[in-house]
Amino acid sequence: MRSKDAIDRIVIIGGGISGLSSAFYLQKEAERQGRSVSLTIVEASDSLGGKINTLRKDGFVIEKGPDSFLARKTAIIDLAKELGIEGELTGTNPNAKKTYIMRDKKLHAMPPGLVLGIPTEIRPFLKSGLLSWGGKLRALQDMLLPARPSEQDESLGGFLERRLGTEVMRRIAEPLLAGIYAGDLKKLSLQATFPQFAASEKKYGSLIKGMKHNRRTTAAAAAAAGAERQSSAFLTFKGGLTTLVKELEKALSAADKRLGVRVAAIERAEDGYRLKLSDSSELGADRIVMTAPAFAAAALLESHVDCDMLRQVRYVSVANVVMAFDKAAFPLDFDGSGFLVPRSEGLHITACTWTSSKWLHSSPENKVLLRCYVGHSEDQESVKLPDEELIAAVRRDVELSMGIKTKPLFTEMTRLNASMPQYPVGHLEHIKKFRGALAQKLPGVWVTGAAFDGVGLPDCIRQGKEAAAAILSQ
Repeated sequence: MRSKDAIDRIVIIGGGISGLSSAFYLQKEAERQGRSVSLTIVEASDSLGGKINTLRKDGFVIEKGPDSFLARKTAIIDLAKELGIEGELTGTNPNAKKTYIMRDKKLHAMPPGLVLGIPTEIRPFLKSGLLSWGGKLRALQDMLLPARPSEQDESLGGFLERRLGTEVMRRIAEPLLAGIYAGDLKKLSLQATFPQFAASEKKYGSLIKGMKHNRRTTAAAAAAAGAERQSSAFLTFKGGLTTLVKELEKALSAADKRLGVRVAAIERAEDGYRLKLSDSSELGADRIVMTAPAFAAAALLESHVDCDMLRQVRYVSVANVVMAFDKAAFPLDFDGSGFLVPRSEGLHITACTWTSSKWLHSSPENKVLLRCYVGHSEDQESVKLPDEELIAAVRRDVELSMGIKTKPLFTEMTRLNASMPQYPVGHLEHIKKFRGALAQKLPGVWVTGAAFDGVGLPDCIRQGKEAAAAILSQ
């Protein structure tokens, strides 16, 4: 048994938000327990933060990776408080609440009361031009259909189709929810993505009734909180999401950070583990937190443990194209935050955020900023187009959808290759079994991150905190 005064050598593989959160909470929990730890973060790229990448240019605040997070998932708000940057949080423009969905190349406003694609107000839903009357009536049958007795996992798309019908699933839910995962809902695990849907069916016998109750509960909680930002479904930082990364770097000033180097192999050693790095150096470790993508984790662990579960997590590539314009020459005034594009519309873009309308801090008052998204699990070819062709395709889609022919002041394109993990049906059970096997084969090694239990920033931070607790309790 190690003495209380022994120094735990802990290596965190991956310097994205999962790795940084793991390191931060390892440091904090060790201090609380009065333990000494030596933290080393190994990151293959030349900077920390993973996909978080804020560009400041000509007065614009441009997110080249994720641009915000769900306010109801409080792990990131809690972390901001602990770092002393809670005051930097900001919500969306309260005058840009509308979101549109394309149907037959025209933009239709999402009806009030639509929560994650689920109608909770019937009258606006019936008036919407997004669906046929047959599709609307089929959706309302959810309130009459019995709940499924089985508690086995199923696909998210299969569940929504069973409760609300194919039209709602394809025309509303898929463009809305697939924007989070860039995936095919018929292939994504319900329990690993939106377990609250299954819980609503089980408790209320109806997805619509359950989501209506949840909406009222959430509204009451926000009112009780009394904070202005709680009225916003999404939050970010005024100076961009790199604000969080920079503060974490400061908080982890004592940690050894190995940037631009990969872990090439993990070997057992008499005193724990030996990590061989791509620059031919080595690291000793008592414990390891693995936050790399599932395929990278599998490559390092498969000589020790069966990694079939990790190999089942497929990754999707996406891209985003940001365009800036002079407001004086721009032909539109936006009354919302952007629009979503169902796959059936045949466009290259899957969504367009009217960024300068949605986030008032993102653009000078006399400018306009748009951000278009490209790529999903069923369209990986668009992401592979050469830069000029991809930008031209996005501009054609922008002209088709909004009539905008104005030449941008500048364009920024970002490719996020193999960045979106796709959780297969049965994913949570697979994780549980894998972690059990890993604990037997490689005690003191913990796997976490977007590949496991949530892809959003708050999910990754929560998992980092859970990883710290797990690794220090072993």
